[in-house]
Amino acid sequence: MTRRLRGGLRLRLLLSYLLVVGVALSAVAVGVRLIAPSLFDDILVQHLGRGRMAGAMDVAMRQATDSAFSSAMAESMLLAVFVATLAAVGVSLFVTARIAEPIRRVAAASQRIAHGESGVRAGAAGPDEIGDLAEGFNRMAEALEKAEQRRVELIGDVAHELRTPLATVRGNLEGLLDGVVQPSETLWAQLHGETSRMNRLVEDLQELSRVESGAVTIRADVLPVAELVEAAALAFEPRFQEKGVRLEVALPDRRSSVVADRDRTGQVLANLLGNALRYTTEGGSVRLSVQPAGESLCFQIQDSGVGIPSEHLGRVFDRFYRVDRSRSRAVGGSGIGLTIARALVEAQGGRIWAESAGAGQGSTFSFTLPLAR
Repeated sequence: MTRRLRGGLRLRLLLSYLLVVGVALSAVAVGVRLIAPSLFDDILVQHLGRGRMAGAMDVAMRQATDSAFSSAMAESMLLAVFVATLAAVGVSLFVTARIAEPIRRVAAASQRIAHGESGVRAGAAGPDEIGDLAEGFNRMAEALEKAEQRRVELIGDVAHELRTPLATVRGNLEGLLDGVVQPSETLWAQLHGETSRMNRLVEDLQELSRVESGAVTIRADVLPVAELVEAAALAFEPRFQEKGVRLEVALPDRRSSVVADRDRTGQVLANLLGNALRYTTEGGSVRLSVQPAGESLCFQIQDSGVGIPSEHLGRVFDRFYRVDRSRSRAVGGSGIGLTIARALVEAQGGRIWAESAGAGQGSTFSFTLPLAR
């Protein structure tokens, strides 16, 4: 890191003020030196008249008058330089304090953030460019603080999600080694299920990382909506029948098309349909429909399941967020499917949201994609 000049910005601002004052006074001095003597003579002639002046003043007196005038002007200029310098120093001390202090606070706050103090803010700095700088810095600091908080939460959530299956696998393996647990088909199936849960979690985390970092390529194309919806419904139909949940599909206009990535849109529909099936009990229903929404088409997955309380609606797309904390991941999924769905929809130029009338009253997940013309 380069070493700053002594005095920093305040010294440079002071020197700039003094330089401006010096240049201005030099220009005034040169102008006075070149113009003032002749101008003085002209004014004197106008007051005395040329004839009277020629008779009243000889050459020696005129030279003495010019010399006295030049001396007076020189002294006046020196006094003006002294006064202007004092004024420049006083003004610069006031102005540089107003300019440099907010910048110094921003620099100090940035150093503290660099050392891990994510809650630092620069403070207000006024309605000007420096104020905009401080406000922008505070927004950046807030975003960094939230990112750090999400990072810490993510590490904790991942550790929590892996702890249970790892404990199960380790306990069974120790039992096998000690001879307390006997090998059986049930045991192998349990171990396989726990390792599958961990594998799904790792794969979901990898997918989420690729999507949020922009590493996923979106290959937009004009796709028929009916084709997308019917493919998703056909893939999930056996799972719905197995659980005893009715799946309905409503397509008012089968000719509509969207500009989207086929695979990524199918992934979003799969995540949302899987989520609806997971939280809908036997005998319930899930309705998949598509409606026009201005320049977009709106896909809706409406279920008759457990519903979402209003205080949770804003966080259902957060990583690992669960409305029901008592619900196990074996039943509730990895907890990042909706996060992946949001990232994929936004990457295609759409938006996604959730609605619910409350607990026990079902929920509706909707997302939009650009309408093909």
